[in-house]
Amino acid sequence: MLIGAHVSPAGGPAKAVERGIEKGARAIQIFNQNPRAWKPTVYTHEQVADYRRAAQDSDVDALLIHAVYLLNAASEDPDIRDKTLTSLTASLRAGDALGAVAVVLHPGSAKTGEVGPAIERAGALIRQALDDSEHCALHLENTAGAGGTLGRSFQELADLIAAAGGGPRLGVCLDSCHLYASGYDIRTPKGLTAVIDEFDAVVGIDRLGSLHLNDSQGGLGSNRDRHADVGRGELGEAGCAAFLSEPRFEDLPVVLETPGPDRQGPTREELALCAQLRRKGRRRKR
Repeated sequence: MLIGAHVSPAGGPAKAVERGIEKGARAIQIFNQNPRAWKPTVYTHEQVADYRRAAQDSDVDALLIHAVYLLNAASEDPDIRDKTLTSLTASLRAGDALGAVAVVLHPGSAKTGEVGPAIERAGALIRQALDDSEHCALHLENTAGAGGTLGRSFQELADLIAAAGGGPRLGVCLDSCHLYASGYDIRTPKGLTAVIDEFDAVVGIDRLGSLHLNDSQGGLGSNRDRHADVGRGELGEAGCAAFLSEPRFEDLPVVLETPGPDRQGPTREELALCAQLRRKGRRRKR
């Protein structure tokens, strides 16, 4: 398991590697554009080369690119759809250039409309973005279930993958906070095992490509997307240990998106805690 953190790419993607090293990260996740603006970032050949050198000389073995939250692949608004397609395609092309494991995408929202047609709209846009890029995978992230967000259940994730063409580049990123908030009780090894068994039956374990570890401020089924630091929320240390030691997660990158004690994101100490919890969880499974 490659335990890591979301970090800033300010100054270029090579700087993200430096920030990952400072935290003791084996995996890093970045936004490849300003998360508050629509304009995509296109990395220069020099920036790409700098990143690849920095990553090669480090213990950072996996990069995830998180598509910005402005995107809504299910939107009915032509302008939003055009901007979403442009941004998502740019993220996938950045992933191609940098050798990212995947781009992680919140699939979008039906708003107040019907879910079925929204899934079809999202699938069509995702398929176009994949057609307009080369080989970087796209991982659809499960959502906490607020409003009309798509990906609230394993069935919705499976339907989104099918609507997007079902190709081999399509995968899933499971977020622990979102799982719990959308009603999947993963606080114990037994509960997590049952949940991942269900995921395997509905989506297929071969589609699982990355993970987000976040504790949850909200309760089970609260539909609240509110991250807490590891061990400081409803999952607690026991629930986070169960997540970190699930055997089917063994080879995956797991990225923390926690607020941190000073609201500056995950710390080196929190990543070290995750390593301890993983060892503790694995001992309990023996």
